[in-house]
Parts: sequence; structure tokens; C-alpha cells
Amino acid sequence: MKRLAVVLWIAAVLANGCGGSSPDGGERTDGTSAKLRFAVIPKSLDLPVFNYARVGAERAAAELGDVQVLWNAPSSADQLRQKEILESFITQRVDGIAISALNGDFLTETINRAIDAGIPVVTWDSDAPNSRRHAFYGVDDLAAGRILGEEAARLLDGKGKVAVITSVGATNLERRLQGVKESLGKHPGIQIVEVYDIKEDPVRCAEIIATGSNRHRDLGAWVAVGGWPVFTRNALDGLPAGVKFVSFDTIPPAPDLLKEGKVQVLLGQKYFGWGSESVRLLHGIKNGRMPAETIINSGVDIVTQQNVDKYVEEWKRLEAGT
Repeated sequence: MKRLAVVLWIAAVLANGCGGSSPDGGERTDGTSAKLRFAVIPKSLDLPVFNYARVGAERAAAELGDVQVLWNAPSSADQLRQKEILESFITQRVDGIAISALNGDFLTETINRAIDAGIPVVTWDSDAPNSRRHAFYGVDDLAAGRILGEEAARLLDGKGKVAVITSVGATNLERRLQGVKESLGKHPGIQIVEVYDIKEDPVRCAEIIATGSNRHRDLGAWVAVGGWPVFTRNALDGLPAGVKFVSFDTIPPAPDLLKEGKVQVLLGQKYFGWGSESVRLLHGIKNGRMPAETIINSGVDIVTQQNVDKYVEEWKRLEAGT
């Protein structure tokens, strides 16, 4: 028994000397500082728009020097799988979580559990407003939706039929759709004939546009509250001549589609900022600096034929990190 006790004591000493990170990520057992582990969770891995958020998060982590980004999400939009990933990071006791919620209400209880466990949570792109998350960084979606609606009304001179593409369930998209309806509702000559649920799947764009165009032969414009139609070059190939298209998102190849006349107006977001600002917010919280505001409005970029070249130049600068 004495020999067994000695063996166990030696094993314990060796384990303590290995320098593993402490449960809260603050300091290793050998006295050296550990990197803060921040989980950054987009809606899914198959939407190219989120790749820029990852770049932004990793750039911010490199600048701060004491942060490690843990990037994970469902391979495609799946709110149950996103919840499981969030729960996994809570179990791992990461030092902070930044998430774009597929369904804010569905995640509220889990986000609150992370807060109760001492893990700060911020949301980006898509909020969970009923949770106790510390802050949200992204566009004012209601205001952005109103801009989409007003741009469509301007292109139609205040009269015509409109079809809308959305993805049901996400808080940010529901707010944008509400804004579109509010704006278009101010124009008696404009009618929303149908709202299509794309289910966060860009592959369905061409099918939806073809279906809607065949069903409503006198359609004047499409409004997309998310960027699915402009994430690829061919989704708008079946759009009838003369039909206007207004869409969220400005990542490539969207500016090229605008230059070609397939899209008339694009609304851009702060894609790199989704990651960089979320990491900086979490880093501040971990260092005792709570956000001054719980909702941080990033603003939007309105891109048209008149300013697209200037926007592309700025985009290249952001991509290069200069």
C-alpha cells in the first residue's frame, strides 16, 4: 500500500508540472499565462459570407496576442446542431463565446446557462435578444429592411408586384422582412405577392426565382433579405429581363453581378467586423471592461452602379488587412 501511495504521489506531481491550462483559461499551473479560448460560432460552415468573419476573428486574436479562436458550426443550417456545438463549448469551459444565432429564442436558455457558468457570450450578425448575452454586434436589421424596401420602391417608381426571399426562423432575417413590409406598405401601388423561404440554402435560389417568375409573370422586383442569390454567379441567370433585384450582401461575386446589371442595389455588412469586434468585446469583458452598449449597430453599406468601383477598392483593402 505504501508503494502504491508513493506512485500516486509521483503521478500527481508530474501532472501538476505539465503546465495544463486552468479551468478558467487564466493561468497555467506552471505559472505561465494561457491564451484565452474564444469559441466563434457562425450559423453554418457552407455560407461563404462567414469566411470573412473567421478572418476578422483570427486577425483580432493575433493582434491581441493572448487569444485563441475556436471556430465551429453546423456544416449547413441546423439549429439543433448549432445548439449542440454551443453546449459542447460550455462543457469545455471556454473563456468566451461569440455566436450568430440561427434561432435566437431556441438558443436563449443555453446562452443563459453559459452566462451562469461564468462564460461571457456576445452575439453577432443574428441576435438572441431575449437572452442575457452581454452584447450584440451587427446591423440594425429593421432599419436595413426598410432600406431594402425603399430601394425596391424607388426602382419601381412606387408601383408594381414584389416577391421576397427570406429564411424563416432567424431573428435578424425576421426583422429585415418586417422592415421591408413596413417600407413597401407605405406605397399603395406596390403589392408583395409572395414570400419564399429559402431555408438558408443558396442552392435553392435558381429554383425559387424560376418558380416565382413563372407564377407571377408581371413581377416587377425581387427583394432578398439575405445574400443567397448573390453568393454564386448563376443563381440569377433565369431572371426575366426588366425585373429588378435588390439584395443583402456584397461579398464576391455580388459586385460583379451588380456591374452586369443583374442586381440594382446591394446592402453590405461589416463581415470582417463580425469576427474582430466579437473577439475584442470578449477580450474586454475578460479584462473587466464591459461593453458601453449592449447593441452595437455596425451600419450598412448601400452599393449601386454609382459607387460599386469605390466599394470594390475598399473591399480589396479589407481583404489584404491594410
